[in-house]
Amino acid sequence: MKRIKILPGILSLMALVLAGCSSPEPQEVDSGSIIIGHVTDSHSWHIADYHGSDGQEHVIAINLPIILIDDGLQVFSSKHFHHGHAVYEGRKHTYALIGGGLEKEEVVCVVPVKAEGGGEDVLLRTHEGTSYAALRDGEGNVVKPVDISITKTAAAIIIAVVLLSVIILVSAKKYKEREGKAPKGMQGLIEILVLHVKDDIVGPILGHHTGRFLPYLLTLFFFIFFCNILGLIPFFPAGANITGNIAVTAILALITFFITNLNGNKHYWKDVFWTPGVPSWLKIFPLMPIVELVGVFTKPIVLMIRLFANMTAGHIVILGFVVIIFILSNSLGMAVGGAVSAVSVLFAVFISLLECLVAYIQAFVFTMLSALYISMAVEEPAEH
Repeated sequence: MKRIKILPGILSLMALVLAGCSSPEPQEVDSGSIIIGHVTDSHSWHIADYHGSDGQEHVIAINLPIILIDDGLQVFSSKHFHHGHAVYEGRKHTYALIGGGLEKEEVVCVVPVKAEGGGEDVLLRTHEGTSYAALRDGEGNVVKPVDISITKTAAAIIIAVVLLSVIILVSAKKYKEREGKAPKGMQGLIEILVLHVKDDIVGPILGHHTGRFLPYLLTLFFFIFFCNILGLIPFFPAGANITGNIAVTAILALITFFITNLNGNKHYWKDVFWTPGVPSWLKIFPLMPIVELVGVFTKPIVLMIRLFANMTAGHIVILGFVVIIFILSNSLGMAVGGAVSAVSVLFAVFISLLECLVAYIQAFVFTMLSALYISMAVEEPAEH
């Protein structure tokens, strides 16, 4: 009986493989651009590509607002760039979107040029055939406006904050409606996580200071954990690599840095500049104060790099298993690519499940280390 139940799955998998083998000649796949393009930021939210009845490839994407400071405020939609194939005529300058894939995506000022072959300075050629080169200042530097656009990462953070706020507020409302009753559903899950952070992470480290710093550490845990989970869901409005953006992890680490050092008591700063338990000549030299002061700044750097590297690596590995299907299809034939696809998909699913665990572990570690750094700054020395 079990073999009969498994048979439809095997037949379906074989049908998918045969369908892949009978598809048209595959196009060249730029695997590096696909992977790096997913884990980096962009000015539009790419969703999918499709081939229309005209035989051309079309892009389905959400156009995000471009906000530039350049002789005033310039606000327009990223759709004017047509995914980097067109320019936008501003009040004073013409703007183009360059980069993407393996290169950083950015907005620069450009001027039209007559270039038949597309020289080194020609950034793009529009659909009308006009070529554009970078506008340069007197020192030869490319002119770039101050870009404060709502990028994919910024939009994803807004979505994550809104969704998380709704979940927390709904759970809080349930507590009022079900006062004195056992929690259930989402309310129960939120209660488990809150008590876990309070009793298992923050409480044992901060002790009687727990109530003072618990709101920040709860916010930190829920934001990181929720963003990590959203990044693993491969469709809009999820799928953005929020915590794999080093700017996001840097801001989170900086907040912990400022909370730690602004709340540091005199014993904390005495340990930094006059380290106890070491010879006096090391304090006066001053070797140990330099080492301790460097440690003050390396702690947030460790927080920043650990979260960024772990989440980015997970996304790259998952995408790598998917892209290898197309690489082998192009190099060894569609039959080989179709056969390898079953193994690649299974590995990608396994890594995705592992990333769910990593999503929690990284939120746990970031919150725990933040609590540890804060406790080192506010704890009073033991009296003997």
